[in-house]
Amino acid sequence: MHRSHLIWIVLALSLGTQGCWFRKNKPRVFVPPPVQVRPVSLPPQPELPEPPGFDVKIATQRPEFVPDLPTLPPPPAPPKRPVIAAPKAPPPPQLEPLPTPRLGQIFTAEQLREYNRTLDDSLERVRRTLAVIAGKSLNAEQTEAANRIRTFLRQAEQTREQDLVTAASLARRADVLAQDLAARLP
Repeated sequence: MHRSHLIWIVLALSLGTQGCWFRKNKPRVFVPPPVQVRPVSLPPQPELPEPPGFDVKIATQRPEFVPDLPTLPPPPAPPKRPVIAAPKAPPPPQLEPLPTPRLGQIFTAEQLREYNRTLDDSLERVRRTLAVIAGKSLNAEQTEAANRIRTFLRQAEQTREQDLVTAASLARRADVLAQDLAARLP
């Protein structure tokens, strides 16, 4: 038992002697030594000889050997050009505005015939159904359905030139609604 206590004491002392547990050392930062400045010695300036002596006099009078210059007359005015009316240029030709390119699907001749035939058939059936419905008295719900059919019919006719696919789709919707309304009438 004495020996086990001794082992625990040695272990505790060895753990307790670790410096980082009790004393937190800050990391050492390297500080470079200060730079020593050496004085720079410049080479001696060479001595220049004195400039030769000149006798400088400021001339305030005209030298006698310069003759007087004659006075010249002013330059003549430039000749005036006669004003000639330029012939009138013909007005620029008025260019016709280019048609706005249309974005849309490109169809073959067969596809165009098929879409136009489908559209015409649907529009004809809708018109016949609306003619039959016009002679009957309708309740509020049926009147609303008839108005919706007329709206789809009008939209299909208006969009035919710009977008054939949309026009055919609107005509089919009007046709389906018209057939449904005709089936519900007495």
